[in-house]
Amino acid sequence: MAENKTRLLQGNEAIVEGAIAAGCRFFAGYPITPATEIAEGMSVKLPIVDGTFVQMEDEIGSMGAIIGASLAGVKSMTATSGPGFSLMQENLGFACISEVPCVIANIMRGGPSTGLPTNTAQGDVMQMRWGTHGDHPIIVLCPYSVEECFSVTLKAFNLSERYRVPVIITTDEVVAHMREKITLPPASSLEIIDRVRPNVPPDWFIPFEDNSLGVPPMSVFGDGYRYHVTGLVHDVRGFPTSKPDEVDGLIRRLHRKIDKGQGYIQEGEHFLTDDAEVVILAYGSIGRTAKQAAILARENGQKVGVFRPITLWPFMRKAVVDILKNVRAVIVPEMNMGQYSREVKRVDQGYARIITLNKVNGQVITPEEILKKLKEVY
Repeated sequence: MAENKTRLLQGNEAIVEGAIAAGCRFFAGYPITPATEIAEGMSVKLPIVDGTFVQMEDEIGSMGAIIGASLAGVKSMTATSGPGFSLMQENLGFACISEVPCVIANIMRGGPSTGLPTNTAQGDVMQMRWGTHGDHPIIVLCPYSVEECFSVTLKAFNLSERYRVPVIITTDEVVAHMREKITLPPASSLEIIDRVRPNVPPDWFIPFEDNSLGVPPMSVFGDGYRYHVTGLVHDVRGFPTSKPDEVDGLIRRLHRKIDKGQGYIQEGEHFLTDDAEVVILAYGSIGRTAKQAAILARENGQKVGVFRPITLWPFMRKAVVDILKNVRAVIVPEMNMGQYSREVKRVDQGYARIITLNKVNGQVITPEEILKKLKEVY
């Protein structure tokens, strides 16, 4: 990593730099627009740091490969978009229940199916939360700038290692392909978190034992610790079980470790919200549009602010409710038919009016379109 050097990078290129800085040393993936630059970048960067790049036969194999590499002790990542992300869902569920840390970049494009491969969209929001079957938590982070593509990727790896979970980074085509100036920080200034390893003799090791954090230490294959991995619901030693108390205990622990960590996991940005009467809640590239709309609205005497969730999941309920209690209306612009807005409506108990703005033609929502929606309030 070229430290303290100002560079002009794409969002996808900044994701590569963030992954390398975080200690990622294995990437398996399959080319797909608009995520391919991540694979291209990793194919160049990883050999330089003694890492491994593998182009897989498909996205199913890609997800399986990074799970295997992570079990062997290597920080691992893949990247995809659209139908490729759909193919990853079964193995994503496997990573959730077997608590394998790994990072997946999902660069959103128009859909469904092949959809609009070279156009932007935000249609995967609910798929990222509920795409794989079963009742499980998930962490999804959404940068809106090239600089955040770097910092959020670094955080994604830290969260993955800290909580032993797969973490999804999601951007849309606009953020992935736009170029901005970025100064890469020195490695010595970065917080790097690695998974906790066992500190007991192999005979004492219980691979899925509960503790105060709900995150058991993770051994590395080949270190001499017995470690059984299965996609089935399992007991504390990793072996399949259908005993109700053991099943209940595992599923609740998977949720508890994320619930207890929400203060560390959740991150959002407030912009001009202190005195706002109306707040625009937007994420990804629309967060940029929303800021410009708020600035223009302020010039017209309208007290408008922006709240931008960087952590999409777990849903930032407290932050959103605090906003709803103090404004007349919340506008939720999305490049889909209304996905995140459903969560906002779910937690609203008559506090404020929820106004949606949806666009699904592959084009970015403009500040003017948001200002037009503001006329429903002012």
